[in-house]
Order: sequence, then C-alpha cells, then structure tokens
Amino acid sequence: MSGINRQIIPDSRISLFLKHLPNTPQVNRLLKKEGKAYVFNDQETMERVTQAIIEIGERTGIEDETDNYERYGLYFSEPIGYILKADGGQIPLYYAEIKIIQGTDIYHVIPRTKPRRTN
Repeated sequence: MSGINRQIIPDSRISLFLKHLPNTPQVNRLLKKEGKAYVFNDQETMERVTQAIIEIGERTGIEDETDNYERYGLYFSEPIGYILKADGGQIPLYYAEIKIIQGTDIYHVIPRTKPRRTN
C-alpha cells in the first residue's frame, strides 16, 4: 500500500522546517557547522513534496530500534531541492522523505539523495 493512510501533523519545532529552506539562519548555521545543507527549492516545493509523499510515498520502514522514526519516501522526476555546499556549490536532489516520530503522528519532511540505508 502506498501513501500515509492516517492524519499526520507537522512538528511544531519550526527550526526543523527552516533548516531545509534556502536563505534561513538555520541553513547558514548548518553551512558553517557541517559545510553543507540539504534544502528544498522553496517553501512551495516543500509543501508540494509533502503532499505527494502523503498521497503516494513508499514506506521505507523502521530499520531498527535505534531509529525513532517511521519513514516514507518518494523519488521525483525533477529536482525538488539541492545540497548547498559552503563554497556555494549545489547538487540537485530528487528524493525526499517524511519522518514520523514513532508512536506519534508528528512529522517533518527532508530532501535527501536516497532512502536511508538499513544496517
């Protein structure tokens, strides 16, 4: 079965979303700290991607007891975001996932290169 077949709500910690949107203080901090940030093209893209994953995303599962999230992901035919590097370089991203905190209906959405690997 595809998609998320229950009501989910965005995590109220706005910083989780802002660190995936370009030109935010959260992204600037990530660039300084880690040298890169995974961002959506813009907020509209993030919202469109979220809706698509809710409707037709594939469950990628709960890998182990140390991963506290239920994950759903989806590949897109057009870039939905990019890895922004501290030197200004960009690498396009075509995949995103919704992470739902286990035992809740609270989620946040993340642009990624591919699904999380299982150990």
